[in-house]
Amino acid sequence: MILPNSYQEWKRCITVDCGIKLTREYIEQRLRALRDERDEHTIQFTRLYGKAHLNNVINWFERALGEV
Repeated sequence: MILPNSYQEWKRCITVDCGIKLTREYIEQRLRALRDERDEHTIQFTRLYGKAHLNNVINWFERALGEV
């Protein structure tokens, strides 16, 4: 699996490859979970992809929130 390295790559992965609409509600839900270091999925995500990638994804969701 190749991880996205830019906002454009990440957004394409989410919206095109996965078919997910980046709505305000979806983005806010994901940001709450990703910012919660006790969330089981966030713990697993960090273990698999690392803290740096987690921070990138949080930043990309924040950017997407500014676009809706």
